[in-house]
Amino acid sequence: MSPSDIWDVAVLGLVLGSLYAVIAIGYTLVYGVLQLLNFAHSEVFMAGGYGGLIALTLIEPAADPTAAQSVLYVLGGMVAGALLGGAVAFGLEKAAYKPLRRRNAPRLVFLITAIGASFFLYNLAGKLFGRYAIPMPEMYENRRLFTIFGANVNVTQLLILVSAVLMLVMVDFVVNRTKMGAGIRAVAQDAEVASLMGVNIDKVVSRTFVLGGLMGGVAGFLFGTNLQVEYTMGFLPGITAFAAAVLGGIGNVRGAMLGGLTLGIVEAFTVELWSDAWRYVGAFAVLVLVLMFRPTGLLGERVGRTA
Repeated sequence: MSPSDIWDVAVLGLVLGSLYAVIAIGYTLVYGVLQLLNFAHSEVFMAGGYGGLIALTLIEPAADPTAAQSVLYVLGGMVAGALLGGAVAFGLEKAAYKPLRRRNAPRLVFLITAIGASFFLYNLAGKLFGRYAIPMPEMYENRRLFTIFGANVNVTQLLILVSAVLMLVMVDFVVNRTKMGAGIRAVAQDAEVASLMGVNIDKVVSRTFVLGGLMGGVAGFLFGTNLQVEYTMGFLPGITAFAAAVLGGIGNVRGAMLGGLTLGIVEAFTVELWSDAWRYVGAFAVLVLVLMFRPTGLLGERVGRTA
């Protein structure tokens, strides 16, 4: 492998890893607050892809758009993806998880409910949109913009990288520097004490789901711009992003970012050095090796009494 090939693969890994990191944030936020593995988050990601697709279908992008038009198309798709992803996440919390919390249901019931909600949502999407892949309408010419150490960077790669970095910085700021984030951190540390201190647990949980849903929805749209949108599109990225959250230390936002980038780079180099058939083998082998020596993940696990 030549040096330029190495940088090409590194760029692909960073792009893929940044998407995994954004999705992993949804898993780690919900687990930090509820100690719940929300396996339906992969369908929130899928909903974001369809949200962007619906918006662009209604907008009908021009065949040869100007730069300003392309920016508007992308922003419209991102907003639509975020809104639908956030709405699905909010609906999941209210319809599926909140009644269980009110009844103090066992953790196993939450897990079964999450899996059931996942199956329901992706089959509903298959019924509504058809069980076939739909290409995202072209919003811009996906041409090469510049090179880094000989590696080509095109428009889609730059869009995904910049969008993911901005979202990761935003959610880190929200969690660590705002009143809303203080509530999330308080509930994650000790929900019972937070409630006694006047924190509205239901509101914090709902906002946490919506925040993760907004990010997952944008990630679904960005994923669709690079590939296609289909009802099963959330499964493999969702499982890998969950592994990224565990690798970084589930419950830790910055750990989810680190875990996503790590698995993305490992996956890209695995495909380049061996073949696409080994894509997920390498990534999950790294996960197993890390957890053997550090069971709490790269940045540890910070959770307390659940809400």
